[in-house]
Amino acid sequence: MYQAAKTRYDQLKVRHAGATGLMLPPISLGLWRHYGSNDPLNERRKVILHAFDQGVFHFDVANHYGNNGSDFGSTESLLGQVLSTDLKAYRDELVISTKAGYLIHEGPYGFGTSRKSMLQGIDDSLRRLQLDYVDIFYAHRFDPTTPIAETVRALDDIVRQGKARYVGVSNYETPQAQQAIELFKQLGTPFVLDQMSYNILNPHVETSGLTETLRQAGAGVIAYGPLCEGLLSQRYLNGIPDDFPIHHTNKSLFENGKPALVAKLNQLNQLAQDRGQTLSQMSLAWLLRDPVVTSVIIGTTSVAHLDDNLKATAKLDFTADELEQIEKILR
Repeated sequence: MYQAAKTRYDQLKVRHAGATGLMLPPISLGLWRHYGSNDPLNERRKVILHAFDQGVFHFDVANHYGNNGSDFGSTESLLGQVLSTDLKAYRDELVISTKAGYLIHEGPYGFGTSRKSMLQGIDDSLRRLQLDYVDIFYAHRFDPTTPIAETVRALDDIVRQGKARYVGVSNYETPQAQQAIELFKQLGTPFVLDQMSYNILNPHVETSGLTETLRQAGAGVIAYGPLCEGLLSQRYLNGIPDDFPIHHTNKSLFENGKPALVAKLNQLNQLAQDRGQTLSQMSLAWLLRDPVVTSVIIGTTSVAHLDDNLKATAKLDFTADELEQIEKILR
């Protein structure tokens, strides 16, 4: 029978989502890929439980996650099996987040953020997760066919029904986030986070003014893809394969050719070595240097990779010279 490590809160210092009371570990575990019904439950269970033993108490999923485009919802079901057995006794310590907005089933209400889609989305997610509530429920994307006010009101009602403790949005750019924030404020909804694609190679969240918007609103950013699908590791320092599965938010990185990007990766890697870190660790630390970044969501099925990434928190400070060097590299 699983018993959590007594030292689980000794390593990572929690961070608040802006000015709210929501606390998260600096590094969270996302189950986007390779945690579906095609994957071995016991192997994935080991990673989830090891993460919790290391102080990672936030697990992020979505109703759309499955087997990389099929069997939607099976990732929630996998996590639900672990939550209902090994982690059941620790539910009050956990932060479980899920989302609705991308394709989940056929028909006009199988995607988008209409009131009907959001309300049935949370009910279906709770069933798969085997939970009475989630800690954070997100609108997974901006839906141009649904008024933001309708989505916001649905999220507010989900909180008032006791099905979520906090709400957030994901993939909302600055103008959309500003509109949603104002509406959340009017309703008194506990809005806490905007989950965005954000990494050292793609600082759009910062340069677009979104981090400042959230800072002023007393909310936080939570970064997905912080290692840019693995580009910010040492695996691609000698070249990027032609079939590399770049996320659509990062496609512009290849505009000047892959050799140019590889050259930048090697320069960043040298700076990381000078700091006594791996490229991955420095990349995570670069995001976490700003307190408005509440957490970064890593995706891994390896205990060793998880432990290596957690070491990033040992050195989050950057000198002015290091930040200037990074800026020059990325120009």
